[in-house]
Amino acid sequence: MKNRIIAIYPGTFDPVTYGHIDIIERASTLFNKVIVAIANNPAKIPLFTLKERTNMLRLSVEKFDNVEVDSFQGLLVKYAIKKSASVIIRGLRAVSDFEYEFQMSLTNRKIAPEITTIFMMPNEKYTYLNSSLVRELMHLGADVSDFVPDFVIETFKKKLKKFR
Repeated sequence: MKNRIIAIYPGTFDPVTYGHIDIIERASTLFNKVIVAIANNPAKIPLFTLKERTNMLRLSVEKFDNVEVDSFQGLLVKYAIKKSASVIIRGLRAVSDFEYEFQMSLTNRKIAPEITTIFMMPNEKYTYLNSSLVRELMHLGADVSDFVPDFVIETFKKKLKKFR
């Protein structure tokens, strides 16, 4: 029997996009278990709360039996060790992402050499897509239905109503 490989796909997911979901879906076919780990960084102020991001991600991954959603704070590799993960998945949209991700990968390898970072590119139709762009478009009232699931749009509309 082959080794059980647990992978972690970390991010802020503020909000989850179809690019994220594409990577999660493909990762679910490569690894025994994928943990989508929401970074809870007190220094950042996301648009969506941790609870909202968790709910949106759970809805996004409910069709994948081997994917779970969790959150973490602090050093990613320590979280990976705690979860018995041997792989960290990082998404690369463009060459511009590579330098930062490469630096992080080498740093993580120095801290925890038993954990391997792999880079996955989303489907080409999502390579330009990121959560910051989606947030900006939502604030400007643009149709983002090609970029995020309907429940993300609904969560944003509910949030908007609270501030009006």
